[in-house]
Amino acid sequence: METNFYKSTGISLTIGSFLAITTMTLHPLGGNIKHIIQISESLQITHALAIFCLPFILFGFYGLTHKLSDKWKLSTLAFIIISFGLFAAMLAALFNGLALPNFLGKYSENIDQNIAVIKPIVNYGFAVNKALDYVFIVSFCSAITIYSIITIVSKRLPKWIGYFGIVLLFFAIIGATTNFVFASLIGFRIFVFSIAGWILCTGISLIKSNK
Repeated sequence: METNFYKSTGISLTIGSFLAITTMTLHPLGGNIKHIIQISESLQITHALAIFCLPFILFGFYGLTHKLSDKWKLSTLAFIIISFGLFAAMLAALFNGLALPNFLGKYSENIDQNIAVIKPIVNYGFAVNKALDYVFIVSFCSAITIYSIITIVSKRLPKWIGYFGIVLLFFAIIGATTNFVFASLIGFRIFVFSIAGWILCTGISLIKSNK
C-alpha cells in the first residue's frame, strides 16, 4: 500500500514540476498597461496553468512528508510551511494573471481617459503580487531546507537530494545578500526552475521508493 502511495505522490510531484517549468517558459514579459491588455490571453493561460499545477505539487509533498516523518514530525512542519507558499502562489496567479487582465480588458477601449484611476490600482496589484512572490520564495526555501536536512539525516531518500536542497538554499542566500531581484520575471524564472529541478528529483526518488 505505502509503495503505491509513494509512487502516486512521486508521479504527482513529477507532473507538477513539469507543469511549473512549462508555465515559466511560456510566461510572457510584462510591460505597461497597454501591453498587458495585448498579452492578456497568454497571461491568463499561463497563470491558469500555474494554478492547475499547485494541487499536484501539494499532493506530492504530502507523500514526501509521510515518507520523511519521524518522532519529531518536522516534515509536517515543512508541509505546513510549503502549503503557505503554494497558497501565496495561487493568490499571486489569481490577482496578477487572471483578475488583472480581466479588469484591464474592460477599459481597453478608453484606457487613456481612465489612466489616472487605473494606474494606482494596477501599481497596488503589482505591490501585492511582489509581496506574495516573496512569501512563496521564503516558504519554499524554508520547507526545502527542512526536507533536505531530514533526508540527509534519515537516509530514507538518496542523500544527494538533501545536499541539492542545501545548495539551492546557499544560492538563494547569496542572491538575497547581493540584492538579486527574485520577484522580477527573470529572477522568478531562475528560482522556479531551480526548485522544479529539486521537486522533479524528489518525485523520481519517491517513485523508486520501495517502502
